[in-house]
Amino acid sequence: MGQSGEVVVVGGGVSGLACALALRAAGRQVVVLERARGVGGRCATRRLGGQPLDHGAAFFHGRDPELLTALRGVPATRLDGWPSSIHGSGRPCQPEAFAAGSWRLAFAEGLTAFPKHLARGIEVRLETEVTALAEAGPALTVSLEEGAPLTAGRVVLALAGEQALALLATIAPAPPEVRSARAVLEMARSEPCLALLAIYADGAPRPAWQVAYPEDSRVLQIASHDSTKRAGAPALALVLQAHPGWSRQHLDDEAWPRALLAEAARLFGPWAGEPTAFEPHRWRHARADGSAALAGPILLRLPGGARLGLCGDRFAPGGGIEAAWQSGRRLAQRLLEEP
Repeated sequence: MGQSGEVVVVGGGVSGLACALALRAAGRQVVVLERARGVGGRCATRRLGGQPLDHGAAFFHGRDPELLTALRGVPATRLDGWPSSIHGSGRPCQPEAFAAGSWRLAFAEGLTAFPKHLARGIEVRLETEVTALAEAGPALTVSLEEGAPLTAGRVVLALAGEQALALLATIAPAPPEVRSARAVLEMARSEPCLALLAIYADGAPRPAWQVAYPEDSRVLQIASHDSTKRAGAPALALVLQAHPGWSRQHLDDEAWPRALLAEAARLFGPWAGEPTAFEPHRWRHARADGSAALAGPILLRLPGGARLGLCGDRFAPGGGIEAAWQSGRRLAQRLLEEP
């Protein structure tokens, strides 16, 4: 179909889904375009050795009561307070997760249960790559790698900054509003993360901690004892995530999985470097640079009358899933207030 309806949301992470859900609740017609095989972005779960592992965000956290209410509505086994056992005094990617007044939780079925719940009832087109945007009078044309283009008066880019920049660069000639948005996005970059999912033999010692933040490692930022989320998990499972700087340095180095396992062995014991199965994952745009967070989403009013919105974890203070949720909801409200 060549016509989209009212709103096209590019990106099926938490930010894009939160925006789409709020618009749909207000009666707007929405379609979400996601290039991956599933929704969620870094709110991701993958199966290894027959059990689920969260290989993006390790848990949910925040202070937003609306987000907490939404999480409590997910039809899954909620683990309130996870993680409660922390090892090490290294710096978490988001230290505020452990500040007083902040809640934490996970799901036994995996964190992807949340974006899947948000996506119910929304038209989501998976494995759909957006290649270009163009003004078409009072609307925008959204070109796809495969299939007919879509047109809509409202388009939302719920993407990492670098990905949004690439699409904004396809609007030619670029009106002043687009050039200004590009200048803002060029001021910051996303942090990468190299993550390794690992399953261990039955005899491997099970750590007493749920999450470890090594204080003496320049390689490993967080180790998540993921199998503690799964009652009766058949095997010990860890998810190892590297520091952003180390990840950037080794992003295209094929030997990084073994280097990460060697560091885990140094920190936790030889067993941690000898999994029975492991699977690497590269997050090229894992999280926004916290030093360049914006106060809110951006809504551009283009000369022809179309509206182009930008949301994501860099468009709200604090970063992470909570910021992604808040920016998507706030952008939806701004769109709904438009005449």
